[in-house]
Amino acid sequence: MTRLENWTVVFDLDGTLVETAPDLLCALNHTLAHAGIPGVALPDIREMIGHGAKAMIARGFELHGSELRDDDLEAHWERFLDFYRANIAVDSYPYEGVIDALDALRLSGATLAVCTNKTQALAETLLDTLSMSPHFAAIVGADSVPQKKPHGDHIIQAVLRAGGEPERAIMIGDSRTDETAARNAGLPFLFVPFGYESASADDIRAAAIVPHYSQLHELVIAAAH
Repeated sequence: MTRLENWTVVFDLDGTLVETAPDLLCALNHTLAHAGIPGVALPDIREMIGHGAKAMIARGFELHGSELRDDDLEAHWERFLDFYRANIAVDSYPYEGVIDALDALRLSGATLAVCTNKTQALAETLLDTLSMSPHFAAIVGADSVPQKKPHGDHIIQAVLRAGGEPERAIMIGDSRTDETAARNAGLPFLFVPFGYESASADDIRAAAIVPHYSQLHELVIAAAH
């Protein structure tokens, strides 16, 4: 038996597998500009990612002291999505070592899945555009489950849809949202500190810290056994 046979490794997407901030920034600033709101800077948007586009738009308005009416949010969201779909991978890219790490996990017998607060269509489009989709047995976006992260069921659904068992699964992510979801699902959590979480690694309760994807394979094996 290979060392990770019957194990499912679940990944967050933005800030964990893929650096998406530059393209999200362009989409957000396009949306804000249409509303007459100044744009935000790259460091600002890095702290907005992970809760979905609507939360990002609301935060963009808030940063400039502008009120966003609830009945306007849907139109801003549609404008954001239209722009982002057309420019989803202009400057987005997999983090260094990601592809090799995914290959190594699969060679060790692991099944891989993605659990993201991106919408299903956007997650699939991004991973397809970057030629990463074939690595994953399941991609589960926020709008394809009853409750998204930090609810633990989002991760459980990703495991089940990949054909795995929650008792033999591990979650990898870059945020408190991922950590909380993993804890709620009863899964070990591995933290990648180079993503979009503003807290330090010391503030995240994780089974291990993954400083670089070249170390992921052995850290997953250790967490599994």
